[in-house]
Amino acid sequence: MLNRPAVHLLLLIAAVALITACGTTTPPDQGNTGYAERMAREHANDAPVEGAAAMKTGDATAQVTTREVTYATIDGAPIKGYLAEPAEPSDAALIVIHEWWGLNDNIRVMTEKLAGLGYTALAVDMYGGRVAATPDEARALMTETMKAPDQGQENIRQAHAWLTDEGGAARVGSIGWCFGGGWSLQTALMGRSEATVIYYGRLVTEQDKLKDLNAPILGIFGSEDKGIPVDSVKAFEASLKALNKPHTIQIYEGANHAFANPSGTRYDAEAARDAWARTEAFLEEHLKR
Repeated sequence: MLNRPAVHLLLLIAAVALITACGTTTPPDQGNTGYAERMAREHANDAPVEGAAAMKTGDATAQVTTREVTYATIDGAPIKGYLAEPAEPSDAALIVIHEWWGLNDNIRVMTEKLAGLGYTALAVDMYGGRVAATPDEARALMTETMKAPDQGQENIRQAHAWLTDEGGAARVGSIGWCFGGGWSLQTALMGRSEATVIYYGRLVTEQDKLKDLNAPILGIFGSEDKGIPVDSVKAFEASLKALNKPHTIQIYEGANHAFANPSGTRYDAEAARDAWARTEAFLEEHLKR
């Protein structure tokens, strides 16, 4: 039988353990909240669409046809996306995933550029028709969406099904920027992408979560990005290498978050041009075939 001092000691140890456990328990959405706050700082002075039209140049998009399509139904609500198709029919398609602003003119232009390269490109809408006009609005929309990951995954699943069933695609890849870059990786982890392009998106670094990844990865990042730190990019790269997953990781020295978006304050034209050339070559090799 324990004496009174021993009982008191055991109770004290148990209480300390309980307090410690409670003090270190991370709320379920704390990681998402922190990520949203970092993105808000990265985009603090950005405008969502100004300057996007500057990217719509040359003959590449001259023969592209575009239309709005209903590609999904979630919780009874129809989800509409922006479809861009090349002049010549293509059995290679892309799920295009918008930045934290939403499906705006910049993403439509990028979708048309991808169609100009010969891909059927479907820009999905992760915000249910809403588009942010300010960083505060974007943060609210992104945070709301991140709290309902099952709906986001269903959105992607139905987009993939639409491209294969309605669009006749034999191969489907994914590309996304910022918020959409993270979802591009998730698309691959869901087995819905055969070639995955990530522009400065949120990463998964744990090998046990990456082990079933089957799509080649092109990851494009900036060395000055505080939202997606270089340390996390290198950890992601190390995990892919350890798992022997095909990947190319490009970090642009001096480039910041959203450096490829001409509507932002951190646009880096030289890095953006090189990143786009790498994107073209990657998709040509792994998706168009």
